[in-house]
Amino acid sequence: MRIAELSQTTGVPVPTIKYYVREGLLPPGELTSPNQAQYGQAHVRRLKLVRSLIEVGGVSVAAVRDAMRSIDEPGTDLHTKLGATHYLLGPAAPLSVGAEDLEQAQGEVETLLADLGWESVRKNPAVAVLVQALATLHWLGQDGYAERLASYADAARDAARTDFDVLGTSDLADADAVIESAVVGTVLGDVLLAALRRLAQEQMSAAAFRPSGPASAHPE
Repeated sequence: MRIAELSQTTGVPVPTIKYYVREGLLPPGELTSPNQAQYGQAHVRRLKLVRSLIEVGGVSVAAVRDAMRSIDEPGTDLHTKLGATHYLLGPAAPLSVGAEDLEQAQGEVETLLADLGWESVRKNPAVAVLVQALATLHWLGQDGYAERLASYADAARDAARTDFDVLGTSDLADADAVIESAVVGTVLGDVLLAALRRLAQEQMSAAAFRPSGPASAHPE
């Protein structure tokens, strides 16, 4: 297909596609003449992946470029390729909390990872996110969440197991297909989990706190 068809198929404007090619996010098409190139399904998949990372995941162009280079590196194993995309979702800008709260949170996370046997994940940027979240909860006086950290970890492990069940339906020989599925599971899966959690919270709140009888009303 030509670049106009690639644009129509993916919904990405032609100038953006050309920009992604220049920046190394998308491989160039196969030249059929000095001014024409042909693109295939691999370009469609890669373009969707890049668009998901940038537009849904909020990842910078520079970070996506680095990830694409890692993904395309010959001989790189699938675990490393997946890590190249997962590690893009690094920590947000930290909230200024007390050193004591940060130290307490750091200790709790270290203990949790040791108890779970998750020693291999210590370099994952999500560790810093977890420490920051716990420190903020302590700073707010909401220690009950930290006390149930292991329960949250169990729920997260169940969610990750579901993600990998989905990955198991992908063609493991097709790295882009697996990585695309992993990105969807990480970025959009977070959205799914957050939405379902809020629905479950409302259901439990209604069962626990809503008065019975006609005066009870659903919040508008």
